[in-house]
Amino acid sequence: MRIILFTGKGGTGKTTCAAATAMKTAASGLRTLIISTDSAHSLADALDVKLGPEPAEAAENLYAQELDIYYSMRKYWGNLSNMLRQALSWQRMDRMLVEEMAALPGMAEASAFLWVDKYYREGEYDVLIVDSAPTGETLTLLTLPQVSRWWTSKLFPYPKMATKAFGAFVHATTGIPLDESYRELDDLFTKLESLYEIFSNPLITSVRVVTNPEKMAVQEAKRAYTYLLLHGYSVDAVIVNRVLPDASADSFWKGYLQSQKHYLEDIGTSFYPLPVFTLHHTGREVFGIEMLGRLGDGLYAGRNPVEVLHAEKSFVLEDVGEIVRLKLRLPFFENSDFRIEQFGDELVINIRNNRRNLFLPKFMGHFVIRDYYYEDPNLVVLFSRITPFGS
Repeated sequence: MRIILFTGKGGTGKTTCAAATAMKTAASGLRTLIISTDSAHSLADALDVKLGPEPAEAAENLYAQELDIYYSMRKYWGNLSNMLRQALSWQRMDRMLVEEMAALPGMAEASAFLWVDKYYREGEYDVLIVDSAPTGETLTLLTLPQVSRWWTSKLFPYPKMATKAFGAFVHATTGIPLDESYRELDDLFTKLESLYEIFSNPLITSVRVVTNPEKMAVQEAKRAYTYLLLHGYSVDAVIVNRVLPDASADSFWKGYLQSQKHYLEDIGTSFYPLPVFTLHHTGREVFGIEMLGRLGDGLYAGRNPVEVLHAEKSFVLEDVGEIVRLKLRLPFFENSDFRIEQFGDELVINIRNNRRNLFLPKFMGHFVIRDYYYEDPNLVVLFSRITPFGS
């Protein structure tokens, strides 16, 4: 299965671009599913069809789905939800409040991954297109597998059999299904870890950043690109949406067209060597199967949207004599505010309000950080081998 995820600043038209891409792949004969992970869904409006929490046929070879956290909770976390409801009900909370609080933070993002896991394992579709939430929420979604790996070691530090035995005891004495809840959480964390391997494989999964030729949208696209690479995801294209056609010099849009030209040049230079595709403003609302199909035909300038449009390794480990050098590609990085720490074979990279726990090869547990610095476009970390005591 080929997975393509669309993200960008809210209002840039990423749902339109995702739907147009889905129409294009479906028209080529590939069985395509597009799913919306945005809590404020607009996919049904874009396709102009009725959608629900399960895939529905929207056109020939095209299926679409809008994720529903409460539906997903019943489907994937029946025991966990039941445990939370019982525990909260003991606090004499209002029933409606209990239902709301039973949806733990991160469950919406986790449910999206579980649906992807299901479709990837079953192999029913050739292409899966993810119409994600705006940039910040997308980063929350994509960092979940890495966070879960850390939580697995901290939340369940004891052997599984001991944890299960304790959970069974609580279930038998209180009626709260702690053992079944643990099983669901353990299964979730295991799937999230395996899904990270899928999402971080550039031959399977690509992220496409949608922007407009405007200052705030371009700046957010740059930040998104930096943070996606930081977390090990491959961005293979930038789509510039709503580009206005040239107009006369005395037109109302003269000033906007001048700034648009500046930002288009900036995008082309800054994101090189990523391919940049432009979509001109149609002068009307874009919705419905027919119009999205025409948009998809013109979007990729003759290239196949399913192909990997650009692939690069997010980080490289190099053996340089007595030193091991790690180079992490981070364009648009502001190097005034970052910190790197090491805990055995785990590297913690803190950049402003973003953190990545990078798990290094096991042998790196015998190395310590010697130095780190930024050398455009790479964050460079130098390691030296731990000297044995007494040598």
